[in-house]
Amino acid sequence: MKSTTKHKLSVALTTAALVAGGLMSAPAASAATSCLGATCNGLNPANTTCQNDARTVLTGPFRGVELRYSPSCRAAWGRFPNAPKGSHIDIKNNQGKKYTTNGPSGGGTYFSVMINDKDVKAWACGVWDNDNQVECTGDY
Repeated sequence: MKSTTKHKLSVALTTAALVAGGLMSAPAASAATSCLGATCNGLNPANTTCQNDARTVLTGPFRGVELRYSPSCRAAWGRFPNAPKGSHIDIKNNQGKKYTTNGPSGGGTYFSVMINDKDVKAWACGVWDNDNQVECTGDY
């Protein structure tokens, strides 16, 4: 009788330990991807936490191309509101890094991927009309 009680207690304790272990190792809800400076290069800001504190820091004078900046990520990206069809955004920094993001085939508002803006300068350029029209923001 004693061995049956010990066996039941052992099974109960083992089960409790497995349950507790399973709860402790259960994956937590995943947070959005974060990055900092150069680790943000080429990433989509919508898939990161960078968009949470982003602000427009510069705007082009003609079509309103924007340079967006995230202080927490120290990264920048371009946004082209009401872009004409066939346009693209070039996002560049003074380290020689450059990314080109094509706009939607019918035009409309869109944004580029991100680029490092930690201790460097970055700017965005909207390009349209078969590369004949270009509008750039200042650098930030």
